[in-house]
Amino acid sequence: MQFAPAPTAAANGNASAAKDGDGGCDLASLALDIRTWAKQLGFSQIGITDVDVTQAAERLDAWLASGRHGDMDYLQRHAALRADPARLVPGALRVITARMNYLPRDSTADWARREFDRIAIPNAAVVSIYARGRDYHRILRQRLQTLASRIELNVGRTGYRVATDSAPLLEVELARKAGLGWRGKHTLLLSQDAGSMFFLGEIVTDLPLPVDAPTSDHCGSCARCIDICPTRAIAAPYQLDARRCISYLTIEHRGSIPIELRPLIGNRIYGCDDCQLVCPWNKFAQTAALPDFDVRNDLDSATLIELFAWDETEFDERHQGSAIRRIGHERWLRNIAVALGNAPTSPDVIDALQERADHRSEIVREHVSWALRKHGATIAPTESTETMPLYCAPRQ
Repeated sequence: MQFAPAPTAAANGNASAAKDGDGGCDLASLALDIRTWAKQLGFSQIGITDVDVTQAAERLDAWLASGRHGDMDYLQRHAALRADPARLVPGALRVITARMNYLPRDSTADWARREFDRIAIPNAAVVSIYARGRDYHRILRQRLQTLASRIELNVGRTGYRVATDSAPLLEVELARKAGLGWRGKHTLLLSQDAGSMFFLGEIVTDLPLPVDAPTSDHCGSCARCIDICPTRAIAAPYQLDARRCISYLTIEHRGSIPIELRPLIGNRIYGCDDCQLVCPWNKFAQTAALPDFDVRNDLDSATLIELFAWDETEFDERHQGSAIRRIGHERWLRNIAVALGNAPTSPDVIDALQERADHRSEIVREHVSWALRKHGATIAPTESTETMPLYCAPRQ
């Protein structure tokens, strides 16, 4: 698909694509400076676009109407705001979109194969790559704020707001329009020189900066992301049913995970990278410029039993400064209980599950009970723990 050239600032009602009529600021030079400053802050790419997301907002409305957003009600509540970024910043004219790579710095060229190898180890606890380091929300927001302040030092006070997955914005659409990439069939943004292993952040601003042109789609007939999805959450190209997505089920979803989907989750306890791992464009994925996304707490090598043993205090302490902390200890245990239910039967697995069988959370108890039944075991009565085995095998 070919896109028309992006309109100039003058075509959008501004005095000039190069000069701000009020202060004589050279906006074209400022845009170049913003890119330089962003690189110094660890961002990999900057794009600039206008605030018109009308077509994408219409697609969002249709998706919400289909119910595929699950219980992410906040998407419905803020749909009108997402359709008009200017409502976030009065007088907003542009969105500066920033890309920051997150692949850990020590990743090797065969990182994707290594990830698939780990998924194939039933007792391994698989955490999505982006969540193994520090919380990207904090990292990007702080650096976007620094970038916005740097802009104001050069042009004076402006109206702006920084965001990264934290404000009602259609981030992928804005990044696409700004030339950072195209939307893949898995609905994530794809870049020819970086794949999809990156975060996005924005500065919504009232500065009439010159805009960048979108790029074209390069997925062609490839459907690997659709074919590999464990739960068939990608219903069709560009059509994601979040209710079946492992990332949604293990992160956003607060209640009981549907029983029919639990076996398909395998050993993935926080998020899922399968559609990215199989994508041919991720052979061009770039490692992070910052140490913040390096692996913490051995989350690239820990076992299910090790992580299931963390009590709430240890969970909070170890995940301090991590995006994982926001799901809380209850959902952490729920997710791992499902994965242990999918693991090969062994005394160690059953013992670990029995340790949580009387957890105070009904959600945890229900998922532990399901996992024990998967192993042909039942919950041992607590009053008999001194004389009975840790699990009761079913009668033959």
